[in-house]
Amino acid sequence: MNLSDNTILITGGTSGIGFELASQLLKLGNTVIITGRNQARLEAAQGKLPGVHTVQSDASDPQAIQALYAKVTAEFPELNILINNAGIMRRINLHDEGCDLEDLTAEIETNLNGPIRMAKQFLPHLKARKAAAIMNVSSGLAFVPLPISPVYCATKAGLHSFTQSLRVQLKNTHVKVFELAPPLTETNLIDGFDPNDMKDVKAMGVVEMVNTAIKGMNDDRFEIRPGQANALKLMSRVAPQFILNQLSKSADSMLAETK
Repeated sequence: MNLSDNTILITGGTSGIGFELASQLLKLGNTVIITGRNQARLEAAQGKLPGVHTVQSDASDPQAIQALYAKVTAEFPELNILINNAGIMRRINLHDEGCDLEDLTAEIETNLNGPIRMAKQFLPHLKARKAAAIMNVSSGLAFVPLPISPVYCATKAGLHSFTQSLRVQLKNTHVKVFELAPPLTETNLIDGFDPNDMKDVKAMGVVEMVNTAIKGMNDDRFEIRPGQANALKLMSRVAPQFILNQLSKSADSMLAETK
């Protein structure tokens, strides 16, 4: 897919992967709109990326998605690429008796329901473009879970499955469907974790990871698995119990602390 002269909407674009995607796609000559829940962070991102457009919006809120669609398609009618990037990741101990049931599933609203709703909401507009794309940002953990983050991994596995189905349903349209499954990446997504939780995993630099993502889109590689994400998918097929045991070490340590 040609990645210049497009109009691109990126959810969760104020930091991490979303911010770097915005930065690199701007340099390629695209019009880029980013969303985020926090207005101050949107303004800070705009200060760092002159030329980027911002809209305050919450990817977990269906009404906010409807309002975003109305605003963006009115102001940027040439919109032709949607990147569902917004996501949260938490360390969750299911033995915690103080766990709030509504809060427990917050990751589902943002990481899974959000992209599904965004894709459905924007689909009529994208189908009307001569060339269009949706890219869902899942994770290498879509293929094998990290048990210390059980809800996050379930959302990414679900998003992987949804993306495959979406690609099939859109095969007779002009809308290409990409999935970016990053490995552990140097972003603030895991700020809430203990350093020991990730001590055996080397994070991929966000610039390198996004470079790989953009090359993958250019090459029409519909499932993009940078770095160790590719190994995770392979291991989930050839040695699933072994790789699950390896990724269970941080959860085993957490469970030992709760005894």
